[in-house]
Amino acid sequence: MANDFDRRALLRGGLTVTAVGALGVVGARTAGAAVPAGAVAEPEIYGTSEWKARPPAGAITVENHKPTYIVVHHTVEPGNTDDYSKEHAFEASRGIQNFHMDTRGWIDTGQQFTNSRGGYITEGRHRSLEILRGGTQHVQGANVGNHNSEVIGIENEGLYSTVDVPQKLWDSLVDLVSYIASQYGITPEYIKGHRDFNSTECPGQVLYDRLPELRTAVGGRLGMPVRQLPEWPLLKPGDSGQKVLVAQHLLRAQGARGVPADGVFGKSTVDAVAALAAAKGVTPHQCYATARTDETGFLGADIWPLITPSVAPGVGSEAARAAAALGARSTLTNQSWKELLAY
Repeated sequence: MANDFDRRALLRGGLTVTAVGALGVVGARTAGAAVPAGAVAEPEIYGTSEWKARPPAGAITVENHKPTYIVVHHTVEPGNTDDYSKEHAFEASRGIQNFHMDTRGWIDTGQQFTNSRGGYITEGRHRSLEILRGGTQHVQGANVGNHNSEVIGIENEGLYSTVDVPQKLWDSLVDLVSYIASQYGITPEYIKGHRDFNSTECPGQVLYDRLPELRTAVGGRLGMPVRQLPEWPLLKPGDSGQKVLVAQHLLRAQGARGVPADGVFGKSTVDAVAALAAAKGVTPHQCYATARTDETGFLGADIWPLITPSVAPGVGSEAARAAAALGARSTLTNQSWKELLAY
């Protein structure tokens, strides 16, 4: 789109561009702008007692502040079932809780809410619905590594890497996110995917690509314009192209000399990312989606900030070569790396 080319041209020329200006949003409010409390009616949400949840194995932590982000996940397991019944939704919620408690060792379900393929919304971690209704605190979950005190998470039943969500799930997701945003005063740009925090495929490429649409739909419910902010890209084994080449130069700048600068995300690049994550103490994420897929060596939002120094483009260093590969013409900061890599 024209805005993407405009943004890249401005950044290469060394100009500072705000997200609002670059994306052409008219009259966008600043972060933390007032969202009218109670503007959105509560959708039907089935509490933990209704789907026969196990009691938590420990005390539920209630954060004495509102969450900053609403985070969208996909469950991967139990797959894309055609059973859209309420009974199945309850069964899926029990399965998630059992996995989180018995396999992960957590005190309860990790996410605050679960949304089934049939559009049935259930409370995940105990007390999440009660506290959400209050609108001033939130229950701490376990669904986004290193950010659980800031986020409220929604697991969407199914695997959405290559197929779209059912309409019933989409409609209930819009309803639930709109209600949460209204209760907590969260503006739509803070509706995120799990991969915006951790190096994971979650919530699946197809659902992730619909997050701008979700933000727009929620903004419509709240009666406010929407900003679409740049996010770090996710690179995975088998990927190729300019962004992989940039990552390889940056990894080499960190001392990963065995990584080729060939633009192909092969085993040596995967190993270098995994080694860097371990050396830097990056906490592995553990959302329900990892029950099926090993995402070791994925390069995403928690890795990019560790390898993007302030640097001028050129050929004097690996980092400078990475900047040159992006077409930068002036010194890149962490934020301008992000803005260039996002498109």
